Amino acid sequence: MTQDDLKKLAAARALEFVRPGMRLGLGTGSTAKHFVDLLGARVAGGLGVICVSTSEVTEAQARALAIPMSTLDETPELDLTIDGADELDAELRLIKGGGAALLREKIVAAASARMIVIADDSKLVDTLGRFPLPIEVVPFGLEATRRAVLAAIASAGASGELVLRRKPDGSVLLTDGGHYILDAHLGVITRPEALSAALAVIPGVVEHGLFIGFATAAILASGTGLTVLGTLE
Repeated sequence: MTQDDLKKLAAARALEFVRPGMRLGLGTGSTAKHFVDLLGARVAGGLGVICVSTSEVTEAQARALAIPMSTLDETPELDLTIDGADELDAELRLIKGGGAALLREKIVAAASARMIVIADDSKLVDTLGRFPLPIEVVPFGLEATRRAVLAAIASAGASGELVLRRKPDGSVLLTDGGHYILDAHLGVITRPEALSAALAVIPGVVEHGLFIGFATAAILASGTGLTVLGTLE
């Protein structure tokens, strides 16, 4: 099976936990895209749900599939969010933000009673940090914020290069909220809770890609089948 096949397999398993009348958070990224496609087919078959997206890309995909959409202002409490992850460990700590939607992803996850992560098993690691940690920042005072972020990283016992994320054409990437992203290439994050806390108090940091305490379960697909971490129900 290809990696894309594995993502579809995980997405299909997650769809089994969607019930009529649910308020759903829809994630962003390649694996979440498969889930939205599958959900659209179920909605076309008569499934009644209301959904909130984590990005403009997912919003457009869902609306094209005629999935009923809402906002967190209209629907501030969600039953379940299904989203992918760039990396996760056995304690369901995540790194997210490879798709530049980490702020909205975290807001939606925080509004949800449960969050199921769907991914192929290559995303499971012993220690977080192999995938660069996205840190969303405001453009104003970028250099001052960058230095504060480096100090916070050092205080948590990590180190590495901070790279301003750019588009393929070389221009600076802007998030849906109009912010920049600094990608921290750390290699290893031995104290993710400490790093999360240190980054959260920096003026200029809007959000970071460490999702700790959000995921209640993960469905990981491999060539030999599905593995579940946490509690699905």
